[in-house]
Amino acid sequence: MESSAIIAETERLILRRYHKGDLQDLFEYLSDTKVVEFEPYKPMSLDETKENLEWRIGTDEMVAIELKSSHKMIGNVYLGKREFEALEIGYVFNRNYWGNGYAAESCEALIRQAFLNGIHRIYAECDPDNISSWKLLEALGFRREAHFIQNVFFWQDENQKPIWKDTYVYAKLDDESDK
Repeated sequence: MESSAIIAETERLILRRYHKGDLQDLFEYLSDTKVVEFEPYKPMSLDETKENLEWRIGTDEMVAIELKSSHKMIGNVYLGKREFEALEIGYVFNRNYWGNGYAAESCEALIRQAFLNGIHRIYAECDPDNISSWKLLEALGFRREAHFIQNVFFWQDENQKPIWKDTYVYAKLDDESDK
């Protein structure tokens, strides 16, 4: 395993920067139609995943989630820097590892660390149809602040018309982190 900068550790997980050795694990979930169903991109080919991995290696906004037990990289958490001491959070995990609490465990650690580092607000945008995602946000203590109606589209239909989607917006403030 190549050495990578560790950002945080939990009981079961290592949260770290990406490295070239992550290609196969990354491809395993970015090529899965079910995993990327609510993402603004389609399942990726191996070549597209290689290009995407280069971007992930070069940014500090993507955190690779690795199992301590096997050193398999099973997903990622996105922490995008925004104005006014805010971060946007998002997550994508290999579906073979869904339902084990890994997303909650990794997000909790990163949220705690972000607030300790002076972040005031963390927010997330989520498709209302992605019930597992918004339920996770609520379990993490996020509050639903908005439901935008047909505000975005990523794809077009056969007539080149936008396929509009709704968006939930969730947020958590630093002063709520100890409640």
